[in-house]
Amino acid sequence: MSRLTVVQTLPALDSGGVERGTLEIARALVAAGHRSIVISRGGRLVGQLEAEGSEHITLPVDRKSLTTLLQVGAFRKLLETLKPDILHARSRVPAWVAWLAWRKLPADNRPRFVTTVHGLYSVSFYSAIMTKGERVIAVSETVRDYIRKNYPQCPEDHIQLIYRGVSPDEFPHGYQPSPDWLAKWQQDYPQLAGKAVLTLPGRITRLKGHEAFITLIEALKAKGLPVHGLIVGGAEAKKEAYLHEIEGAVRARGLGNDITFTGHRSDIRDIFSQSHIAFSLSSKAETFGRTTLEALSIGTPVVGWNHGGVGEILAACYPQGAVAKDDVDGLIVACETLVRAPVTVPPVEKFRLDDMCGQTLAVYEELTQGLA
Repeated sequence: MSRLTVVQTLPALDSGGVERGTLEIARALVAAGHRSIVISRGGRLVGQLEAEGSEHITLPVDRKSLTTLLQVGAFRKLLETLKPDILHARSRVPAWVAWLAWRKLPADNRPRFVTTVHGLYSVSFYSAIMTKGERVIAVSETVRDYIRKNYPQCPEDHIQLIYRGVSPDEFPHGYQPSPDWLAKWQQDYPQLAGKAVLTLPGRITRLKGHEAFITLIEALKAKGLPVHGLIVGGAEAKKEAYLHEIEGAVRARGLGNDITFTGHRSDIRDIFSQSHIAFSLSSKAETFGRTTLEALSIGTPVVGWNHGGVGEILAACYPQGAVAKDDVDGLIVACETLVRAPVTVPPVEKFRLDDMCGQTLAVYEELTQGLA
């Protein structure tokens, strides 16, 4: 395979699943000897991207504003200069900028255009840009079905299912944290001692199922079970009111000593290792469910609503953790069983990071060979 130049574009490189996926593919490209370039507004992950051998070009392609379209000319000049073989757009605003720049290039002198549908976006002309790729990568069957249903104009042979994945090196089965981390954890959270720790990860938003989680802890406590709930995740400024709302709900139910809010944490692997159960209770279907897979990968059971990408992961890796959506009674029964008889999930053999990277690079190779 000849050396490729691949440009990925996304709004920014701060944090999140899209950002992580971009860095993972960039790393795989460099490891395979290709030139990897990312165009975004920038952000705290730029240093890591560059340290791992990729290039970053700063361009304000992140704002949902018509003024962002003023960047089309600059983006086209970059394409003319860089002459990439692949242009891969991962989010709607930069996808519009990239596509408008791309289509103005001579047809025989364009890179191949790839998109990845990371979200179940609102169905609209604006969102349809994500289906204009010559290959449209769906990160789960849930996403592939969403594309088929809502964008029938997207040719079936353009859609490519490539599950996201995690590295078993980063989330090894049976993982245990360092003694220093464990000592500090026990010092910071002495209320967890002797309890079955039940962990709900994710940003503080109304969609993440905090109300069902609080009800669950209340019910298990009423059964006399020694449990403690952890809500792991930070709240953006505009979500502070909702955070206060659920904190108030915890106090109102007399659970102030039974549920802890940790705020944002960057050590989720360590936290999962100390958790008896992790949860995915989002009311809106997740497109994939990376935290579900991370917990399962190290052997921690996950109980979650059986829909979206999380339902797909549970079906493949831990089907006994799947509960019908909004069936709180079923949730309580599933968790009571696990608290009374803890289990370790067997090693996960699917949804590997190497598979995701290999399949994505295979798409690039197939498209560029099609140019020959």
